[in-house]
Amino acid sequence: MSSFAPDSIVLNRKLPLWYQVSQSLRASILGRSTADPLRLPTEERLAEHYGVSVLTMRQALKELEDEGLITRHRRRGTFIEPDATRGAPVRLLGSVDAIVAQQSGMTAELLEHGRVPVPAEFAEHFPDLTEAVTYHRLRSDEKTGEPTNHARNYVRPELAARFDPQELVRRPMTKVLRDVVGADISRITDTVEARLADPATARLLRVPLLSPILHYTGITYDSAGRVLDVAVIHYRGDRFAFSVTLDAT
Repeated sequence: MSSFAPDSIVLNRKLPLWYQVSQSLRASILGRSTADPLRLPTEERLAEHYGVSVLTMRQALKELEDEGLITRHRRRGTFIEPDATRGAPVRLLGSVDAIVAQQSGMTAELLEHGRVPVPAEFAEHFPDLTEAVTYHRLRSDEKTGEPTNHARNYVRPELAARFDPQELVRRPMTKVLRDVVGADISRITDTVEARLADPATARLLRVPLLSPILHYTGITYDSAGRVLDVAVIHYRGDRFAFSVTLDAT
């Protein structure tokens, strides 16, 4: 029986390896084709693929098993759960690959885009700009079609001019800036807070007015400390959880 082939990543040794591996494998699973095999390679082969120990690989697989994405059977192997729930915790730990992994497993609809004045709340992040290019997208579960979050990005105009807006239907903004534009992404600062759904968010996410939502702000910097992109995302409170992992080593 053939096995599912996960993508490869370059690991950041400053972050927990099990976490990076679990997020990469998670992104591969959620982005798989329906024709891909459901059986995963053995722990040993996966550990070799990612360049980590079997113990680290086991910890990464336990994370995915707890999330319901895979099932593990003694002597039979590890299998992708075809009907796994696609909702996922919002985790603040990370590499750019980890951020991209959080955005996998969803479809996206580009609702609008264009130049707008820099919002007053973000003026400090764009001190040299009066306008930014905004992109508003609605993301949905790729299996059920149920809305999960809506995102609005504010991007520097010179970067926005270097990619087709339709790229955002196929891949996350972080990946577009890094892989299509070739932007020098150094770090992303995340902030998550609890809020209540306003009328526009309630309509887009198909939830009752004043339902709990997670309000996320992500600020992307280059190595010179310049802000490239500010993302504001509203997640459905019944589909996502807030989780923080601290590395004590």
